[in-house]
Amino acid sequence: MAPVLLVAAALVASRARYPATGPGDPAAAVPPGARPELGLFTSLPLLWSEADDLTAQLAAERTPSPIRAALEARYRLRPLDTLRDARLDRLRLLMMAQPRPLDPAENVALDRWVRRGGRLLLFADPMLTAPSRFALGDPRRPQDVVLLSPILAHWGLVLRFDETQPAGLREIAGSGFASNLAGRFALAPIVAGASAGGGELPQCRIVRAGLGAACRIGRGRVLAIADAALLEAGDSPPGSAAALQAMAAQAFGTTPR
Repeated sequence: MAPVLLVAAALVASRARYPATGPGDPAAAVPPGARPELGLFTSLPLLWSEADDLTAQLAAERTPSPIRAALEARYRLRPLDTLRDARLDRLRLLMMAQPRPLDPAENVALDRWVRRGGRLLLFADPMLTAPSRFALGDPRRPQDVVLLSPILAHWGLVLRFDETQPAGLREIAGSGFASNLAGRFALAPIVAGASAGGGELPQCRIVRAGLGAACRIGRGRVLAIADAALLEAGDSPPGSAAALQAMAAQAFGTTPR
């Protein structure tokens, strides 16, 4: 199975030379009735703009960002504000993008959901670079530093950040998109109880020098990315929408493996 970021690179390169011509292209739109439901749990303004008044919100609704448009071309989005209720159990696909810290009950619910067959695409950025009009401490501000250590450790992963790396967009070699102050995943000893219910232990592998991690957890799958620059509203890096669609298709099993 090719690493997901290699798939994204190939997709971006091909789209630069040839337009999408049909449903065989992972970036092509899916008919509305055939779009699977995708849960979206995020602190980023992916569905709504950072605006206080209704007029600005309606204007943003009429002209959705390329990232939102890329998701809505293939999925029916269901926003989630918690992972503790029955709405998560009714979903098979979930995207978490720079989520707020999870409480203990949400960690348990997410792990159980994945083990039962859920497919998760996770963007966990240790140093978010997207600007926000809201001040530090404002609950409307996106999560600047992702705090997911408990669930990552439960799956045998640790997220690291190199404070000496230079800031600014730069293309990750072979990935097809740019990142900014990205983290790196590494394998870690799996914490006790990770095979809850007597199931198999999580099996993770690191891809693209730590920028990503692909895990098999019970009957489910997790694709984690240690950066969220491609999801930035407004000036998202070139190729971001196509790379996101390719990542989602790989994470959710909608492209050949």
